[in-house]
Amino acid sequence: MAGPIRRYNIITLRPHWAQYIISQGMSFIISCALFLVAGHDSITYKMPFVVLGGVMTCIMLYRCLYLYKLRYIITSEQLIIQHGVLTRTSDYIELYRVVDFSENRDILEQLFGLKTVWIFSGDRSNPKLDIYGVKERLDVVRIIRERVEYNKKRKGIYEITNR
Repeated sequence: MAGPIRRYNIITLRPHWAQYIISQGMSFIISCALFLVAGHDSITYKMPFVVLGGVMTCIMLYRCLYLYKLRYIITSEQLIIQHGVLTRTSDYIELYRVVDFSENRDILEQLFGLKTVWIFSGDRSNPKLDIYGVKERLDVVRIIRERVEYNKKRKGIYEITNR
């Protein structure tokens, strides 16, 4: 029989503002280049460059808005991912299904003091979850790991491995 449910604080994570810069760097550069080419006097047909630059700018702004609206909510039993701009979607991962963790820091994330946390689970719809833009000093893996272990123990789930 399962024990009483331990009440952990609900933690809501959002990507740090610097993640917008990291994620949109290349789109921004391409968009600016297209507008610069379109503004040059020697170019006869400017409209394709203006249109492409406008489309790239719209894509970049949509991605920024997507990151702004992205939420990772860690409850005592679930990891909830809320995402989407025009249509909001909530995906749920039961914490007892989480099997492994990893942290990654590319060069730009290191410069801004950020990291990406990867969570691997037995969940069919979300076998690998990337939590972007986490502040380096926040120990998300420890927080989730503690809750995962508690939920596995509470539900009587034990991992058996062949090595």
